[in-house]
This record gives sequence, structure tokens and C-alpha cells, in this order.
Amino acid sequence: MSYTPQAIASLVARRLAERTGEFAVIGLGRSGVAAARLLRKAGVSVYASDAGTSEGLRTAAAALEREGASVDVGMHNLERIAHAAALVVSPGVPPTAPPLRTARDAGIPIVSEVEVALRLTPALRYIATTGTNGKTTTTAMVGHLLRALGLDAVDVGNIGTPVSEVALREPAPTWAALEISSFQLHDTPGLLPDVGVLTTLSPDHLDRYVSVAEYYADKKRLFVNATLPSRWVTTADNMDVHELIRGIPGQWYHFSTQRTDVDAWYDRASGQLVVMGAPIMARDDLALAGDHNVANALCALLAVMVADAAHRTPDAREQLGAALRTFRALAHRLEPVSERGGITWLNDSKATNVASTQVAIAGMTTPTVVLLGGRHKGEPYTALAAELRRTARAVVAYGEAGPLVQADLAPLLGADVPLHLLPEGTSFEGVLRVARDQARVGDAILLSPACSSYDMFRNYEERGREFARLAELLG
Repeated sequence: MSYTPQAIASLVARRLAERTGEFAVIGLGRSGVAAARLLRKAGVSVYASDAGTSEGLRTAAAALEREGASVDVGMHNLERIAHAAALVVSPGVPPTAPPLRTARDAGIPIVSEVEVALRLTPALRYIATTGTNGKTTTTAMVGHLLRALGLDAVDVGNIGTPVSEVALREPAPTWAALEISSFQLHDTPGLLPDVGVLTTLSPDHLDRYVSVAEYYADKKRLFVNATLPSRWVTTADNMDVHELIRGIPGQWYHFSTQRTDVDAWYDRASGQLVVMGAPIMARDDLALAGDHNVANALCALLAVMVADAAHRTPDAREQLGAALRTFRALAHRLEPVSERGGITWLNDSKATNVASTQVAIAGMTTPTVVLLGGRHKGEPYTALAAELRRTARAVVAYGEAGPLVQADLAPLLGADVPLHLLPEGTSFEGVLRVARDQARVGDAILLSPACSSYDMFRNYEERGREFARLAELLG
């Protein structure tokens, strides 16, 4: 049995409202535990399971059992799952996992933790942001700006804090800045934001998606419930975005760092960020490097201002400009972590795709030793060649993807930019020692890997933290 997204949302909402049947929660990470707790608080029967067996999982399972959930660790009861009212899945669980296959075969609706939390917090107003790059910084800016207006606002979703976790708060927040990934969008059929934001589009996650078109199709799910009154904010600088949103109903607002015939733009002549017809702050007052961060700021300002008429009064505009002057770079996003011996070490571990790394390299203004590698995600690295020739002192290719980086880039870089391929199995400290040996006084060492971290680390945050620690040690 198959359902339309709207039918899934309606069915799950009804079963939640009527407390009908048992909800199966797959995965006992932070979002899974929060979803199970929220469901139990709402009086819904819960079966939760995780194939892992770590001590942390057992501790989480014991806590959920005390709250009335039925929990399995080290296994999934597939027969029980086949009779569930709905299956709640974490974004890290692949669609091929046995519990998801069982649910699909049995016609059980599959939804994300985000979907459950939004259905159980109907009064929450939220600005939902997705996109290949820029969505985390934009989400953090949106939350920062909402709080600057005196609103009780939280940053949730893919940015780190599950929506279910803040939905458990008493009183619940009134506003949320929601970052939503393509994986979450796939299973959030009832999404209906006050404002929906699409930052950029470029190929990504081709280790999980069959094609770019399939990946873009999940991004398009942001607009699945679009109507004429819906409010949407998108870039005017990306042709793939133009094509994806064609024909979608709603009130459309656009931002650009290249054009001025839009709702928010960067006036390079005056050095001002202009939003909805008037300057709101000077570019020099934004403490973030690169045009991509100017775009993020324009996007966040525009989204907050169109969310509510009270957010664009003269007083509100002044508050928003002042707030953005205090915003600082997020961890792992072109974050300076050490300046020793005349060398700046920059942690851009969040750059897990080629487009993000391309943006980072384009923003460099000093000779740079660039670290590329990790686990390959299916994209060629050739698009990086032009910017590397412009600014790179050297390239250090490492990890599982190292040979692919070398094969793609060495013929294009030639003798202009030395490319050092390190043997797979080289420690991360060994990688950074090679990078340091290539750098000269006045240079930068940039970790912007264009790959996931899973060959050496649990996630990009762990990779970034280790880079920062070793930068201090080696500097």
C-alpha cells in the first residue's frame, strides 16, 4: 500500500490525536530518544529499538522503559513493527534497513521525528531552511535574529537539537529556526512552515541517492504543501533552484549577491546589505568571510522579515541589523582555530561536498594549503581545480578518497600546485604534519575536505575538533 505525502501526514495526525495503536521508533540516538519520550508524554504507546548494543544505548533504553516504552536493544522485532500504527525513523537510518523495508511491505506510514514533533506542537511557528550548502549558518542566523526581536525561539532539527526535545519543554517555545535535511524532508510529509527557505542546490549525497534528480526531489518536498498564501525565500543566483521551484504556488521572495532586482541584495557600491527596499547594515559589520556568508545573511534577514509584519517595522529593522553585527562563525564552518608561527589554521570540516569546498577555497585571499579527503560521496573533484590554481600553495589528499582526489585533480593542477597523496591509513596527525610542512609564514591551512568523515571519524564535528586540537599542538 502506498500513500501520498498529504495522506501520510493526515493519517499520522489522526492516529496521534486518537492515541491509536503503537508507534515504532527506530534508532535510539538523540532524536529517537526524544521522539519516544514525546510520544509517551502524549499518551501514545511506543515500541523503540536499536540494533546497537553499546552501554549508552542500554542506558537510554532503561530510561525509556521507566517512562513506559517497550524497548529492544541489539535487535528489531520486525513482526511487531509490521503491525505498528506508524514508524518513526531517524535521518541516519538508511532506507534499506530491515525495519523500514518491513514497514513499507506492510503499508505502515514512515515519518521522521520532525513530523511527530510538529504534529504534537501545533502552536509552534517556524522558519524551515534546507539547501545543499548554507542551511546550518542560515538557520543559526534566523534563530539569532528571532531572539533579538525578543521572541522565545530555538534552533532545531539538523542543526543538532531534535524538534521533539524542545517540544518536551514547558512552556514550549513560540518560534523555531528549523534546519531540515533532504533525509528528514523525505519523511516529513506534513511540513507547513511560516516561511520555507531554500538556500542553494548542487549535487550531494550521491553515496545514498541513485541520482542528483532523486536528491533534488527530496529537497522539493519542502514545498509539498504549498498554497497561494505560502511564503518562500530562495536564492536568485542558482539555476537549479530556479528550475526546481518553477510552478510552485506561494508568495516568493528572492535574495542575491549578484543582482539588484530582488527583495534582498548586496549593494557593492555602497557596501550595504539591502533588504525590502532599504539598507539594513554595512557589509564590513558582518564578521564572516565570503560572499556565501553575505548570501546567508541576506537570506536570514529576508526570511525573518517576511515571517511577520511586526518583524519589519523601523524598530525591528534596527534590532535585526544590530543583532547580525554580533553573529560569529559557527564551529566547523571556516572557523579560525589557531594562529601560530604566522600560519592560520581554518576548520571547515562541515564542507562535506564539492560545492561547499569550492565556496571555501574561493573565499581565500592568502596562499593556502588545502586538505581534501575522507570518504567519497560520489562527486568528481574536478570543479575545484580553477580555484586551487588561483590560491593553493599545495593540496594534501588523504583518506579513502585520496586516490580519487589525485586522479581528478593532478592532471588539472600540473606543476602549478603540488598535490601530495598520503597512503590510506596515515593518521590524521600525520596528514596535518604534511600540511604544516608545506605552509609558509603568512599562509593558511584549510581543512575543507569535500568528503564525509566516516573513514576516520564518527562525524564532521569530531573531525573538526581533532583538527583544532592538532592545530594548536603542531602550531
